[in-house]
Amino acid sequence: MTKKTEDGASRRDFLKMAATAAPAAAVVVATTGGAAEAAEPDLSSDKMQDTAHTRAYFDSARF
Repeated sequence: MTKKTEDGASRRDFLKMAATAAPAAAVVVATTGGAAEAAEPDLSSDKMQDTAHTRAYFDSARF
């Protein structure tokens, strides 16, 4: 009752890759600090800007 996929990828292969990629991504974020400098706000735009204020809000809203 085993099904082989034609392209060689399966759910189990995806889970193996995800299990090894997640810790590697966490190490990269931990070593680089994970934070880049916020951009200067564009006052002519009506869209949400990536500023220090919005980053501080998002950091405080984390659980």
